[in-house]
Amino acid sequence: MLKPFDDEYFMRKALEEAEKAFEKGEIPVGVVVVINDKIIARGHNLTEMLNDVTAHAEMQAITAAANFLGGKYLTNCTMYVTLEPCQMCAGALYWSQLSKLVFGASDPQRGYRANGVQLHPKTKVVSKVLEEEAGELLKRFFIEKRNLN
Repeated sequence: MLKPFDDEYFMRKALEEAEKAFEKGEIPVGVVVVINDKIIARGHNLTEMLNDVTAHAEMQAITAAANFLGGKYLTNCTMYVTLEPCQMCAGALYWSQLSKLVFGASDPQRGYRANGVQLHPKTKVVSKVLEEEAGELLKRFFIEKRNLN
């Protein structure tokens, strides 16, 4: 039986957030946090707009989800993010005790895996969900950035 709210469905919602970042001139990374098939938080990169290196999509969503839940732990939550989290975001996800992380494109240079950062031992990880779509959006962003400079 087809489940209407599967990993691809929620990754498409994260890609919508990434498009918002793209339109603002931010690196197009988007995220949604889900519990019981309900989106409780959304986010996209805001580092340029806020002039804040910590304003990554994941950080925005962790804060919004914790506020929604009324606590600092994201147990029973799944985060869908279009790009593999960096070491800073992975550290925050570790402390939030996220139950499941689903990401699209890998980041072989700056991703948490390349930097040897661990997620919480109970965090399940699924990668490469809509990897091509997420990667193409990032490629398009950087091609346009290079052409403008």
